[in-house]
Amino acid sequence: MSRHRVWVYGDNVNTDVIFPGKYTYTLKSPEEIAARALEDLDPAFTAGAEPGDVIVAGFNWGCGSSREQAVTAVKYRGVPAILASSFSGLYFRNCINQGIRPIVLPGLSAVVQTGDFIEIAGDFVLAAGVRYSIPPLSVTAQAILDAGGLTPMLQKRFRGEITPLTGIGGGE
Repeated sequence: MSRHRVWVYGDNVNTDVIFPGKYTYTLKSPEEIAARALEDLDPAFTAGAEPGDVIVAGFNWGCGSSREQAVTAVKYRGVPAILASSFSGLYFRNCINQGIRPIVLPGLSAVVQTGDFIEIAGDFVLAAGVRYSIPPLSVTAQAILDAGGLTPMLQKRFRGEITPLTGIGGGE
């Protein structure tokens, strides 16, 4: 079980405020991208988020464009997981591909505040004295996360360090 400080946000937070579109083609390094994470939504996050902190959000986190920097910005900031009532489909998949654990937990954002701490274990979250079950991911999505993201998983596969997954393309 690991302990994490939370940053709490509301519903319909779009990719343009997670990572401002004006930087999409100008910032290249992980440090530059991380420095702009959530700057238009929460300057305190930009200034104070530390590796290991997590985001807790309302409904439809990551709506908007499919810009992958909206995921890499928080990843480079050191955020290992985002817990939201729901995610946009593209943002959810981009999280998996980048190695950030998206956790769907409706209502969690109503019981915690920015600066609170939660505990995350393999299959549950403990927040405000309440235990929330984490819904399981597909075998394929979990394997990608376990490898650190899609690119690291493919690199390990091509080096022969891991075997092909069963069930790929079979509804996973």
